[in-house]
Amino acid sequence: MTSTDAPAAIAPAPPVLAEVVRSGFTEGHHRGSLVLLAADGSVEYALGDPAAPVFPRSSNKPMQAAAILRAGLELSGERLALAAASHSGEPFHLELVATMLAEHELSADDLQTPPDLPLDPVAAEAYLAAGNVRERITMNCSGKHAAMLAVCVRNGWDTASYLDPAHPLQLLVGQVVAEAAGEPVASLGTDGCGAPLMAIGLTGLARAFRSFVLAEPGSAERRVADAMRAHPEYVAGTRRPDTWLMSEVPGTLSKMGAEAVQAVALADGRALAFKIDDGSTRALGPVLARALELLGVDAPVVARIGRAPLLGGAAEVGAVRAVF
Repeated sequence: MTSTDAPAAIAPAPPVLAEVVRSGFTEGHHRGSLVLLAADGSVEYALGDPAAPVFPRSSNKPMQAAAILRAGLELSGERLALAAASHSGEPFHLELVATMLAEHELSADDLQTPPDLPLDPVAAEAYLAAGNVRERITMNCSGKHAAMLAVCVRNGWDTASYLDPAHPLQLLVGQVVAEAAGEPVASLGTDGCGAPLMAIGLTGLARAFRSFVLAEPGSAERRVADAMRAHPEYVAGTRRPDTWLMSEVPGTLSKMGAEAVQAVALADGRALAFKIDDGSTRALGPVLARALELLGVDAPVVARIGRAPLLGGAAEVGAVRAVF
């Protein structure tokens, strides 16, 4: 660089959303961006840059499930909830995935999910204790993949290439994501399960969830939202915050994604979305609880979700807590 060259601009760091306090000492921070939408869809509160594209990861699953319905697959109830799930790998999850595959003359061998253990630690311990090993069906996205394969069978589409971004199903997913978010897909990537992943801004993600809860009854979007809210244990698991929130706050649609992404819409159209920049899920609960408080949600489950204690030995010596 010569003396006349101007230094490159440095983007400001995202704001701190949560801090890590141990024994009264702040030992770390979690930064990120967040947006809250009012019932009319306007931005009520924002931190960081919620317009910047992010990969919503599994928070995109409701849109993927809606695309599967639009493509003609008849799904409802627990099956539709599981198609939009990051399931915990509990026995009832795995049994229904296997049933969904068999109903379309498919098997677990047709899944292109990476072999994995159950997402839930308790379920994983029981699974290993029974002598099981990592399987494709056990991966938390296997319900979504089973539904994707099923709609391919229904339409005569190639099942071997169902994860190709140019596949008819994945092209439709991209359309649904853009429509729901109210903005174009900014970038295309590959999710941890191998499926195509569409980047949108956090504001767009909150708009998408809002559009699902406010969609016309009978539409693909409303059917997905209704199934998820009616069967939240299939969307996540018995020990997961998405399940708790949808079970205890009527009409709420909630879905987390990897790398500490979260989106929620309330029954009246209020919505939120955020991402913790470093991807740490330990900050997700406290940030979600505080965001819900700012949206006016007053329910015991909020405190339960927000609790993130730090241990010193067997004693509780601190916590991860939101700071906005």
